[in-house]
Amino acid sequence: MAATFLHRCTHVLDKEKTVAFYEQALGFRVVREMGPDDGSWTNTFMEAPGCPFQLELTWNRGRVEPYDNGGPDQHIAFAVDDFDAAHALHEEMGCIIRENPAMGLYFIADPEGQWIEILPREGR
Repeated sequence: MAATFLHRCTHVLDKEKTVAFYEQALGFRVVREMGPDDGSWTNTFMEAPGCPFQLELTWNRGRVEPYDNGGPDQHIAFAVDDFDAAHALHEEMGCIIRENPAMGLYFIADPEGQWIEILPREGR
């Protein structure tokens, strides 16, 4: 049996803010959205050029309590072409939540609290 990783679902309270974050922080773009006609929920799929999987942002109308999308033990990770430029951008955005210079990586958090590990592409 062969399997292909397709997407990672993250539940969101503020879909527009989260979409804007992934567009700015990691170069993702919305590729499709689905949901029922009554607008009670949506699944917004995002992808980035050269990235082999998608993010699925699930929004539910009426939800006011934050979702538990993980934390340091449940994170997603991305390798970036220009680590220094990415770090500068994320520092400017104010989304860096933890740095580990000894390991050559750092973590950012999206507006919903999803931890994202950032690594340099070279040497991977």
